[in-house]
Amino acid sequence: MIQLLFMVIFVEGVLAFLLLVKIGPLRDLVIKSLDQLKMGKGPATVKTIAGTMSVILLSSLMSIVKIQNKGAKLGTMSPMDQVLWRTHLLEASLMGFTLFLGFLIDRTHHYLQKLINLRSNAGASKEELENLKKETVQLKEKDEKASKEIKQLKEELSHLSKSLEKIKLESEEKDKKVETAEAHVASLQKQAADLLLEYDRLLEDNQNLQAQTLGHKS
Repeated sequence: MIQLLFMVIFVEGVLAFLLLVKIGPLRDLVIKSLDQLKMGKGPATVKTIAGTMSVILLSSLMSIVKIQNKGAKLGTMSPMDQVLWRTHLLEASLMGFTLFLGFLIDRTHHYLQKLINLRSNAGASKEELENLKKETVQLKEKDEKASKEIKQLKEELSHLSKSLEKIKLESEEKDKKVETAEAHVASLQKQAADLLLEYDRLLEDNQNLQAQTLGHKS
């Protein structure tokens, strides 16, 4: 029993040392092994072993107390009682230390898992931050590109507005010229009509004169 407890303590000490001190990939290997141990029926088995050891530890402590009480009543302990007392004390000490190391390993493993998760989350957050920075840069580039396009569109719109204004002015000038030409044509048409009337009047007068001339000759 004592040799087994010494071996367990040695194994637990090695595991605790490897969890506390990182030596190559050994810590990761130990963490993975403990993860597998805590899966399935592992926790129930460990609790059963710890419970059994606690019962044995309590039994050893009770035996120690009984031997001490017996010695106190007799005034001294026999050599056999002394051997039993020392054996039970050693076993109790070893089992107590074994349980303590087991608890230490469990808590160390638990906090290392939390630390790994935090680092993983921090790494993910860092990647998200980098992605957000990249997206911000891309959005800024797109915004600058859109601003340039808007500026170009404004310049084109201004140019088109000026061209439209110029065309409007030219159209107004042409309309004025057309109106002037139409007025001139109307004036010429009126003059032509007046001249035609005058021509008809002169022609009639000429015919009357010719008729009078022929009348005198007769």
